[in-house]
Amino acid sequence: MALDELSFTVPAGEVVGFLGPNGSGKTTTMRAVFGLVALDSGSVRWDGQPIDAAARRRFGYMPEERGLYPGMFIGEQLQYLARLHGLSAADARTATMCWLERLGVADRASSKVETLSLGNQQRVQLAAALVHEPELLILDEPLSGLDPVGIDAVSAVLTEQAAQGRGVLFSSHQLDLVEDLCTSVAIIDHGRLVASGAVEDLTTQGSRRLVAKVDGDHAGAWARDLPGARVSRVDGGAVRLVLEDDTDAQGILAAAMRAGPVLQFGFERRRLSEVFRESLTTVRT
Repeated sequence: MALDELSFTVPAGEVVGFLGPNGSGKTTTMRAVFGLVALDSGSVRWDGQPIDAAARRRFGYMPEERGLYPGMFIGEQLQYLARLHGLSAADARTATMCWLERLGVADRASSKVETLSLGNQQRVQLAAALVHEPELLILDEPLSGLDPVGIDAVSAVLTEQAAQGRGVLFSSHQLDLVEDLCTSVAIIDHGRLVASGAVEDLTTQGSRRLVAKVDGDHAGAWARDLPGARVSRVDGGAVRLVLEDDTDAQGILAAAMRAGPVLQFGFERRRLSEVFRESLTTVRT
């Protein structure tokens, strides 16, 4: 996928979500950071300087495809990768066991990658990206294939890495998890940046959102044809409304009360999934 004047920043100490539909250029961008694809123009910079081989040794990369040797023992493989990044043999052994224990796969150090479940392979792949204590982490779909326990473990590691001052960039299609985990996001489509910023800012911009639920009305029939309000979704009787700028929320409340006992009523911010869809729609229309 070609990149088209794409520009965004990954600050130290932040987890940044890198979002976009399939084929939007996310993987190409990540590969460009590591020199795996050549740029026709522009540059990737670290601390204001073009990235060279020495800088890349301080980065950690987790590709979406399995990047480990399937027939090699896990512990030996991680130690080998740590040595390639400059660690001594003793430090490489210590770091390897530390990360395998942290990610819950220390008991598989003597196993081959090919014998692990997909979820455990994903944990080992993350350990490979972390074993040399990188200053920047770039992770392509790190949550793919993980069960809820695995997702919690990996999410905790990414949060800890950012808290220690490292920059973390990761891609994912699991937008609810991105919203909870990330400080900011960059959304791309067809190789171009279509939206970026702090999650808090992006989800509080735009039209007001209101959720209301009337007892006994599971279809949200009371909210049909309300002036100045559009029903975006009905979920178990909870009606999510998008209000026009001049719509009086008290009028919406009065309409709900006329329909029956009001069980829920309040404003809510946009979900990141809405920001994502609206960003793509705006660009494509």
